[in-house]
Amino acid sequence: MPISFSPLQMREIIMEHYQYPRNIEDKSQDKDYITVHMDSASCIDDIYVSVKIVEDKIVDCKWHYSDCCAISRASTSIMSELVIGKTIEEAKDIMDNFNNMLNEKDYDSDLLEEACCFKNTSAQPSRIGCATIGWRGFWNAVLEIQNGKR
Repeated sequence: MPISFSPLQMREIIMEHYQYPRNIEDKSQDKDYITVHMDSASCIDDIYVSVKIVEDKIVDCKWHYSDCCAISRASTSIMSELVIGKTIEEAKDIMDNFNNMLNEKDYDSDLLEEACCFKNTSAQPSRIGCATIGWRGFWNAVLEIQNGKR
C-alpha cells in the first residue's frame, strides 16, 4: 500500500527532522569518507555531505552545515537515513523516485518512506532546490568515489 501523509503529518515529519536532524557529524577530515560541499545561490543552504562506501554499499552517510533552511535540513536528514545500508543502485533508485515525486511524475512512495512528506514541494518550485541539495551532494560524493577520486 502506497505511503500517504496528511498535510499535518508532512509538517510534523519536516519539523521533527529540522529540530532533530539525523546523522549530523563532520567527517570532512576522515579519509574513509568523501565529502562534498553544496551551497545555494537562492537560499541560505550551505551543507557538507560525507559518504563512506565499501564494495558498492553505502556504509555511512553523515552531513553537517553552517546554515540551512528547514526544508534542506529535514530533507538531507531523511535522505541520510534512507541511503545507509543500500547499494549504490538502490540509492540511485530512491533518488530517482524522489526527483520524480518533486517533478510530479510517477514514483514509488514505498521506496521514499518519510521523504514523501516533500510531495507538495513542487507547488513552490524555488523550494525544490532546497529539498534536493543534500541529495545532490550525496550523489556527487558517490560519483567521486565511483570515478576513483577517493
